[in-house]
Order: sequence, then structure tokens, then C-alpha cells
Amino acid sequence: MADYVIITDSSCDIAPELLAQWEVPFVSLSYKFDEDAASHGNYDLPFHEFYERMRSGSVARTAAANMETFKEAFEPYVRAGKDLLYIGFSSGLSTTVNSGAMAARELMEAYPERKIVTVDTFAASAGFGLLVYLTVQEKRKGASLEQAAKFVEDTRLHLCHWFTVDDLVYLKRGGRISAAAAFVGGVLNIKPVLHMDDPGHLINMFKVRGRRASIKALADKYGELAVNPGHDTVFISHGDCVEDAKLLEKMLSERYGARVELITYVGPVIGSHSGPGTLALFFVGRER
Repeated sequence: MADYVIITDSSCDIAPELLAQWEVPFVSLSYKFDEDAASHGNYDLPFHEFYERMRSGSVARTAAANMETFKEAFEPYVRAGKDLLYIGFSSGLSTTVNSGAMAARELMEAYPERKIVTVDTFAASAGFGLLVYLTVQEKRKGASLEQAAKFVEDTRLHLCHWFTVDDLVYLKRGGRISAAAAFVGGVLNIKPVLHMDDPGHLINMFKVRGRRASIKALADKYGELAVNPGHDTVFISHGDCVEDAKLLEKMLSERYGARVELITYVGPVIGSHSGPGTLALFFVGRER
């Protein structure tokens, strides 16, 4: 059986040094601020600096990785005799995974003895990252490339993404809510609770009043949906609001005995659309 490499992209919001520990290379998506000419990779700027620029009024625009970028990332491995499993950012939010699939097809024509499997996670941020992590564990237990790909396919629609945002202006800018709803929500301190649906789109589920209530609502969803509460792997990501992430971690521990494996930043490519103060919870559930 040929050796294989799991490769992903930076929308998983896992720090490069941690991906290196997992032996998972990545392709970086990019963004730029409207007032700058320079484009940045997801990990180029310190995350706190990125969010401070957003708070001061800067608008960031994002760009998917294209096919040529993927070919450049994939080819050294196939040339070295390794097969690849690319685990990609939700097609419901980006063309990135489709670009990876096109690159895979071209390279398999050039290297017919090699296999490159691409899997759409229908996931984003550290929910996507959690799926990568769980797949790495399967590989370490001896799963073949085909078995690891099937694990992603079997698990992806059980990977729960529940999140809230602190400022509705960013959802308004992305077309998720109307300008009127953003204005009223800001006046009344309304906080939306959203999740990712099966096709990988962000869906506004319900609203609560106040930040603490929105954090509690995330913890409630864990209790409602988790397959194995208190004994599973839980990730939290945040848009430069680590104290809120720690509060959510405390709620999960006190109410369910859950142990959070990782608290990480929502990176700029995702954070450009959700804004500072985004808080997200990820775990395996009975359904999304």
C-alpha cells in the first residue's frame, strides 16, 4: 500500500505549528484590506492585529486558492511517490475545494500511478480543523487512504458548528442579514446563534438578547446534540475574544464534564466575514 499524506487548507483555522505536529501540510487562502495593495496569507499577520484593524473600520476581502496553487502544493508529494488525501473547505462557502479537485485530476493524468482523493468537508474554521484532527487519528491507527476518506465522508454531517457573533454589521456586509435587522439588533443588543447546515452554508437559527445568553445557547446545543457528552473531542474558536471562549469552556466543563481539547483563533479568511467577537463551538453530534 502506497504511503499517503493528508493535506488541507488554511480555512481549518489550525495553527501551522500544530498542523506540522499532525504532519498535515496546508494550502493558504488569502485576503486583503481595501485600503492596501498587498494580499496576505491566512497566517501572515498576527491575528490580534487583524481584528484591531477590523475594529478600526478596515474591510477585508478574501480570495479562494486557485488550481495552480493546489498543483504547486500537491506535485512535490506525488513526484516523491506519495498519494494524497485533500480535506477541503466547504463548497457551500468557497470554490477552494473544487480547485483542489481540478488540480488532483490534472496531476493524476500526469502521474497515473498516483492517487489523489479530495473530500469536501462542508465545514469551516475549527469545525473543519476538528475533522482534520479526527482523520489524522484514524490514519495513525492504520487507516488506509480510502478508509480515511470514508471516515471524513461518514463524519462530516455529524460535525456540529454552533456560533455567535458580537456585531451584526459583519453579517450585514456579507448579506446574511438586512441593514434594518443589523440596526435593530445593535440597538436591542440582539445576538444571533447560527450553525452550518448539511450543504455547508451558514444559517441563522435563532436570536437571544445579550452576549452571555448567546454563549449559554452554544453550551445548550452541546448538551442537546453531543453524541458522547463529556467524553468527546471539543474545539472552540474565537475572533479575538479569548475570555468569552474560556467562559464557554467553563460552562461546558461545569454542566457536562466536557474537556475542551483546543481553543484557537478564527483566522482572517473566516473572520473577515464574521468579525471580531465571533465565538464558535465544534463537536461530533447526532446531527448537525
